[in-house]
Amino acid sequence: MAATAATGAAFGAALVASGVYQPAVIINQLTWDNCHMLQVFLSATAASALVTTTAQKIGYARFSPRQYADHGWFAPYDGNIVGGLALGAGMALSGACPGTVLAQAAVGIRSGYFTLGGGLLGGIVWSALLRPSLEYKKRAATAPAKTQLPTSFQCLLGVSDTTSLVGFGLVFAAVVGASLAVYGPGPEAKISPVLGGLLIGLVQLLSVVTRKSLLGVSTLYEEVGDWLLYCTKPASSAATHREKEEPKVSPATSSLLFSLAIFAGARAFSLLVPYFGDSSSSHAATYPISPAVAALGGFIMALGSRVAGGCTSGHGISGMSLFSVSSYITMAAAFVGGGLVGLLL
Repeated sequence: MAATAATGAAFGAALVASGVYQPAVIINQLTWDNCHMLQVFLSATAASALVTTTAQKIGYARFSPRQYADHGWFAPYDGNIVGGLALGAGMALSGACPGTVLAQAAVGIRSGYFTLGGGLLGGIVWSALLRPSLEYKKRAATAPAKTQLPTSFQCLLGVSDTTSLVGFGLVFAAVVGASLAVYGPGPEAKISPVLGGLLIGLVQLLSVVTRKSLLGVSTLYEEVGDWLLYCTKPASSAATHREKEEPKVSPATSSLLFSLAIFAGARAFSLLVPYFGDSSSSHAATYPISPAVAALGGFIMALGSRVAGGCTSGHGISGMSLFSVSSYITMAAAFVGGGLVGLLL
């Protein structure tokens, strides 16, 4: 628990320091007005890839590539596409992602409160309605066995982990360098976006060293839904039938603890280092997102992350650092979904 809390707090502080939590940064990235979010994101992913590859090379920890989100709609990766599109659309509406909204609420950005509320409602709908429906359809389906697709680019391309690390690292560096040359750092940046990404990479290192686990936030919304169902599930009223009922098992709490620590870390860092915080009159705090739009965006964002099986931290920074094919599909879909919604706003 201590390691989870420490990692979450460090992640919250890194999100604030990098500036990537700000609504303007996220929305302007999806409309391609600046590339601060992409610069931080790819720098963090490259640093995380170095961490995960090294940890596995020396035998310290093992991480499996992210699996495809297969819901039986049209392809083994249908959930990654549909969920990614919804995730991006929600991000464009709310100016937040499942992790950064916690930092927004911590520093007092008004839209963040409504986005978080919408996200928690989305998690409840997922746990109570959508997830059971998908599980029921999957159990009832009698489709023929499907060919297992490669889950990592190493398997897909037939290359080693080291080759993937070097190859993707060079691509990331080229994209970040080109975006800096064309766009420069975003106007909201208070430190270099590359340095901000490296700070998040250091948090990934902390997570691997202390927990042998990778960063990911969106399970929070599912856990909240699971806890609501757990607390409202009626106890057995007939003693003679108790032995036939499944035991009432408490839901997990790790994502709840991790997310509370993100909030606390972001809040503490913004107070201890006011330069990185946002005053009530700052551009980030006053960015024009209505409560209704923020709540709708949070709702769609949370549902999308659960349909896809991850978000910008779980699929993005962590999944992409493992060169998981499903994670690249999800994040590509998120940028498409966010870009389309951004064009309409």
